[in-house]
Amino acid sequence: MHTQSYEAGTGEEARTLRSETLIVLGLSLGASGVSAFIDFLGSVTKPGALKNQAATLVGSYAPHRPWLDLAWQAFFIASALVPVALVAHLLARERVGMPAIGFDLTRPRRDLARGALVAAAIGGTGLAFYLGARTAGFNLTVVPEALPDVWWKIPVLLASAVQNAVLEEVIVVGYLLRRLGQLGWTPNAALAASALLRGSYHLYQGLGGFFGNMAMGVVFVLLYRRWGRVGPLVAAHSLIDAVAFVGYALLAGKVGWLPTG
Repeated sequence: MHTQSYEAGTGEEARTLRSETLIVLGLSLGASGVSAFIDFLGSVTKPGALKNQAATLVGSYAPHRPWLDLAWQAFFIASALVPVALVAHLLARERVGMPAIGFDLTRPRRDLARGALVAAAIGGTGLAFYLGARTAGFNLTVVPEALPDVWWKIPVLLASAVQNAVLEEVIVVGYLLRRLGQLGWTPNAALAASALLRGSYHLYQGLGGFFGNMAMGVVFVLLYRRWGRVGPLVAAHSLIDAVAFVGYALLAGKVGWLPTG
C-alpha cells in the first residue's frame, strides 16, 4: 500500500488534523453513531422483544404522494454524499486527491471483480449472522425497504445502495485510516477505531448489527491495507446492499425464512 505523503509534524498541525477529522465525522457517520445509540436505547427500553420491533433502512418520506416522495429520496441520497465531497476537497488541499485512498476510475474492472468476490463471501455470512442474532433476541427485524410499488422504486434502492457504500468506505476506511496514520495511531488502534465506528452507526439494528458490522469493518480494513484502494470495498458494499434491498423487495412475504416487519 502507498505510504503517507504528509504527517502532522507539529503540535499545531496535529491539532488541525484532529479537529478536521472530528468535524468530518460529526457531519457524517460519527453523528450517525450517536443517533443509532440513542435509537438502540429506545428499542431496549421499549416493552417487548427486539425481534418484534422493526428497523427500516429505506422507507417512504411522503406516503401516497409518489412525486414528492421521489424528490425527498433524491434529496437525501444527494445530501448524504456531501461529507464525501468535503473529504475530496480536503484531500485536494493536501495535494493528493481521492486517488490517495484509491477512489478513482483507474482500475474499474479489477475493483469490480474484487468487490464481487468480497460481496459473495460476506453477503451470505452476514445474512446467516443476522438471522441467528434475531432468533436469539439480540436484533431488531431489519426491513431493508418499505417503498411504495412505483416505477422509481428499484432505481432509488440501487442509488441508496451506492450512496451507502461510497459514504461509508470513503470516510470510515480511506479517509479515517489516512488521518489516524498521520496522527501517529498504531495500525491496530486505527483498525479498531474504524471497525468500532462502523459498528456504532448500525447499533439501531441491535447488537447483531453492531457486532456483525464491526467484523465486516475489520475485514474491510485488512483488505484496504492489502490493496491500497477503497474502490473494491465500495463495489462490494454496493453489491451487498443492492442485493439486500432489491432481494427483499422481490422476496418479502413470498419465502418463509425471510422475516418481515
